[in-house]
Amino acid sequence: MNRVLVVDDEPQIVRALVINLKARKYEVDAAPDGATALKLAAARHPDVVVLDLGLPDMDGVEVIKGLRGWSRVPILVLSARQTSDEKVEALDAGADDYVTKPFGMDELLARLRAAVRRAEPTGPADDEVIVETEGFTVDLAAKKVNRGGRDIRLTPTEWHLLEVLVRNQGRLVSQKQLLQEVWGPSYGTETNYLRVYMAQLRRKLEGDPSHPRHFITEPGMGYRFEG
Repeated sequence: MNRVLVVDDEPQIVRALVINLKARKYEVDAAPDGATALKLAAARHPDVVVLDLGLPDMDGVEVIKGLRGWSRVPILVLSARQTSDEKVEALDAGADDYVTKPFGMDELLARLRAAVRRAEPTGPADDEVIVETEGFTVDLAAKKVNRGGRDIRLTPTEWHLLEVLVRNQGRLVSQKQLLQEVWGPSYGTETNYLRVYMAQLRRKLEGDPSHPRHFITEPGMGYRFEG
């Protein structure tokens, strides 16, 4: 059973989420502010966090950064803020997805399921693959990336994006295919997600992120991984 941490200071939203999540067999913890959320996350180890950005004690982006300091838990942002810059800021801080208020409960639950699914380890099947480049090594079976002798911490979404690109080494993967494989079938146009996450992968793995050798952009079409 998956555990969800709901972080929101609006009681009616918390109540609606708790009722709907429990009806679908999730275990639910709730926090009205950022400080409580960080304490609960450390104590309860949720499988996914649903986070409002407008909290009374701190900005939700600070909560994301606090969680990302030690955890790869999927973070689904819930916010009334609708500008692209604010969405990108939340994604850049380490959020996995963004739902704008007011939201439909079915859509929110579908995105939550997708976030949990991305974080789940895949079976052993044909995953015994290690891809080496001059600067880093990707172990698809262990879901690990090593650069310069140390493991690089990736969020579940960063890993999923990397995995799709690495499995298609040398081939162009279209923006639409990446969005649908990583975020789900209802995502075909959220290209700002790709821009943010590709920048994060380059920052973590490329020797010179501004002149990438491994994560290549094909303008207007998609991305390609070169080993």
